[in-house]
Amino acid sequence: MTVFYRRLPRFEYLIPKTLEEALSVLKNQKESAKVFAGGTDLIPQLKRREIHTPKIVIDLKGISGLDKLAYDENTGLSIGPLTTINTVAESPIIQQHFPSLFHAASSIGSPQVRNRGTFAGNICTAVPSADSAPALLTLDATIKISGPKKERAVPITQFFTGPRTTILMPDEIVIEISVPKPKPGSRGIYLKLSPRHSMDLAIVGVAASGISENGICKDVKIALGAVAPTPIRAPMAEEILKGQRITSNLIDEAARNAITQCSPIDDHRASQEYRCDMIYAMTRRALTQVFAQ
Repeated sequence: MTVFYRRLPRFEYLIPKTLEEALSVLKNQKESAKVFAGGTDLIPQLKRREIHTPKIVIDLKGISGLDKLAYDENTGLSIGPLTTINTVAESPIIQQHFPSLFHAASSIGSPQVRNRGTFAGNICTAVPSADSAPALLTLDATIKISGPKKERAVPITQFFTGPRTTILMPDEIVIEISVPKPKPGSRGIYLKLSPRHSMDLAIVGVAASGISENGICKDVKIALGAVAPTPIRAPMAEEILKGQRITSNLIDEAARNAITQCSPIDDHRASQEYRCDMIYAMTRRALTQVFAQ
């Protein structure tokens, strides 16, 4: 029997002690360097030769303070780039104030992946099926980015530019995901359809948040994953509900409208037709749970 071994490509491995040091290396190397946080996406991609082998891999784990998870009643939630998915899933703060983030984090990968992978890494890989993205879209999250010249804050609605692509420049690093404090009375949820739940990528992912008073929709946000080149909001479906009395028929109309804002594909995991059916069913289910009295 012949056994073939696939070696990991060779590269220089650096563990900077400060963010400034990491940014300095990125500035000089640009496309020839890759940032390493959890590595649950980067290492498999390197092994499978799916990406160009970098000259340098920069491990952020030597930089203190990047694994923070903090909540402030005034400023909201801060998630650092080294905060693991499991830390988010198990946080009482997340479970109490941000249930859709709890649902999303709990549905990502196996326990081993959640303990190793980072929550920020899940959006930086920018796969259309990323579970964290729809929840963050409904929560008006902001991505804080640091580069060699300055820091900038970008709404998550502008972060994704295509499958596996974001607005991040080669010499920039995400340093924080910022989520504002939920408005009083707000409720949120994330639902994932996949054969083995967390063990598989989402066939369809739906996040919804909303506020109702006396049966009237005061605010609503709907976001969808795995149904377009990037995770998306469904603003036309949202407008159907805003300011209206919530009824089963109105939720049904909004859920059907959500289909029109998607462009799902046929692949080995599901057909376009099936995905469209599930967009409707899961959006209807999510909205029904959000607005349940």
